[in-house]
Amino acid sequence: MSELKKLPDKDEKITSEDYENLLDKYQFSTKELTPGKPIRGRIIKVTPTHILLDIGHKSEGLVPLDEFGEEDDFKACKPGQEIEAIVDRTDAKEGYLILSKKRADMLRALDHLEKAFNTQGFISGRIAERNKNGFMVNVGGIQTFLPDSHADIRPVREPDKLVGQSFKFRVIKFDRKTENAVISRKLFLQDEREKKRRRVFGKLVKGEKIKGQIKSLTSFGAFVDLGGIEGLLHISDMSWGKLGHPSEIFHTGQEVEVVVLDFNEKDEKISLGTKQLTEDPWKSVKEKYAVGQKVKGKVVSLTDFGAFVELEKGVEGLVHISDLTWSRKIVHPKKVLQQGQEVEVNVLDVNPDTKRISLGLKQVTPHPLEVLKQKYSAGARIKGPITSITDFGAFMEVDKGIEGLIHISDISWEKIRHPSDKLKIGDEIEAVILNIDVDKQKVSLGIKQLAGDIWEDFFSRQKTGDLVKVKIVRIADFGVFVEILPGIEGVVFLSELDEKKIDTPSESFSLGEERTAKIIKLNAKDKKISLSFRQAQFDLQRQEYKKFVQSQDNRHTLGDIMKDQLKNFGSPKNQTPKKED
Repeated sequence: MSELKKLPDKDEKITSEDYENLLDKYQFSTKELTPGKPIRGRIIKVTPTHILLDIGHKSEGLVPLDEFGEEDDFKACKPGQEIEAIVDRTDAKEGYLILSKKRADMLRALDHLEKAFNTQGFISGRIAERNKNGFMVNVGGIQTFLPDSHADIRPVREPDKLVGQSFKFRVIKFDRKTENAVISRKLFLQDEREKKRRRVFGKLVKGEKIKGQIKSLTSFGAFVDLGGIEGLLHISDMSWGKLGHPSEIFHTGQEVEVVVLDFNEKDEKISLGTKQLTEDPWKSVKEKYAVGQKVKGKVVSLTDFGAFVELEKGVEGLVHISDLTWSRKIVHPKKVLQQGQEVEVNVLDVNPDTKRISLGLKQVTPHPLEVLKQKYSAGARIKGPITSITDFGAFMEVDKGIEGLIHISDISWEKIRHPSDKLKIGDEIEAVILNIDVDKQKVSLGIKQLAGDIWEDFFSRQKTGDLVKVKIVRIADFGVFVEILPGIEGVVFLSELDEKKIDTPSESFSLGEERTAKIIKLNAKDKKISLSFRQAQFDLQRQEYKKFVQSQDNRHTLGDIMKDQLKNFGSPKNQTPKKED
């Protein structure tokens, strides 16, 4: 029996409120319940096949379980809960009213669809399945159509993942008679986005802090949800230090505090930063790092032109390739340093305005030439291999990482056309240190000096007026150059070539021709010697004449010869003449 038939005991006191409730139920029960009429009832019992409802009538109502579209809807039904249904028919045998929840839901859904369509409101629905051009969406038992173009604001990459999910939609087409409706999720999302956009941009202020949640990470930054609208936290604004990827300090879903750097409501762009929450370390670098100071840092990147060293978070300096080693050879930074390596460097220059610090790695250690200068002095003899040969000389390894130049003029006292005439790469040779110039980073060597200075020896032995044998080695317009000794040359000018005037030396002399020349001028300081063929000819002629005169003075007459014989053999009359045969 329904509760409507339960009357108070005669001993119970009936209040006015109870009377009104009973009257309402009595009036309701007197109403005729015809098929198709909507009715509300309270669940009395849930059976494996039906739900029994108290509908305020002499008979209870039965709702078959198949009237509940989803199993979850049925499981949610509990005694005492009210549901709405429509009178379907009367079960004459059992005396129950058979009710339809599905039809009630459909009528209600049609009402909601019609209202949403007329008022541009929104309805809720569950995407049931995917079809060729879109999705079928269950809206309170009514199958509506959601086109692909209206499934989202952006094209859906994996449409099958939407099936089974519930969303809100806007009704864009509706026909009650045919119960057909076309809906749009995109319009709902756009409307929600517009509300969020106005709400978010309404509270944005440049330079102010705001909280958000990391929505996604990319190689160039992170997108932060500020309440339905996302802002970009660029990787360059995450930390004062260098980052390889945003994931080094952030993860998806993380709550963060950011600073609003800039925003444009029209373009819906918001620039955010986290490094701005702390002071720029470059503001104090001038006080922290002085020129000439030795500091420690970590190598964070290597390039073709140098290495970047992190001195502190946000402050990096460059060790240029020329400041990596003292070697004159260009060495790639990767051959000297490794990324992540801890190094000690020397501060060469600090410029906070341009945010640049120049660092030196080689300056931390003494210049190798300074060490070499302390080890060897000018004139010292050293041995080493020839490492390379050029047109102007040869390079020899003096010490590890240090090379010296043997200029072509210091290879031999003789004139040579090319260093390769005397030296070969790999030759182990001995040389003399001529000079060590630290400022110019040059070591000058010599081989010919091993034999001593032949010029000094020459000037000590020769004097003006000496006659010397020479060989013509070069012919010029103003005279000829002659070799006196290997490595020692002099010049014979036009006026000293011959007794008679010569205007073109090449017509009268030839290379390799040997002659006697007279030294007429010596300049030991500049190592210059002037000679004369003409004066040598005069001297040679005088010498010949003198010899001739001396030879004439030494001649003997016939009488002198006879006198000499008499002295040796006695008087002629004392000797017997020899008889001829």
